[in-house]
Amino acid sequence: MDFHPSQLPIAQSFQIEDERKAPDIAAQMVQLGFATQKGAFRVIMTKEQKSAKKIGFTIMNELNFGLRKAKQERDVRYWIYSHDADHYAMVLISSRVMQELGF
Repeated sequence: MDFHPSQLPIAQSFQIEDERKAPDIAAQMVQLGFATQKGAFRVIMTKEQKSAKKIGFTIMNELNFGLRKAKQERDVRYWIYSHDADHYAMVLISSRVMQELGF
């Protein structure tokens, strides 16, 4: 990997503190058109490990389910990194969009 995920252009950013809101955020990504965006989606979540794992797992599962249900491409690339002292960031992008951007 020759780049850091934070260098990808961000189409939209979401802040989430509670794993119960993760399905709504994944549904929003599908509704906005995951593969038609010209950038990535960033989800900023708490650094509390148990909660962050649940949020990441829920977003990926709900996103894949939503994309399959909407008959959209499900080729998703994602990275999780330390955003700041209190938050992790999860960056999600379609593989096709990533290639179009030259990464």
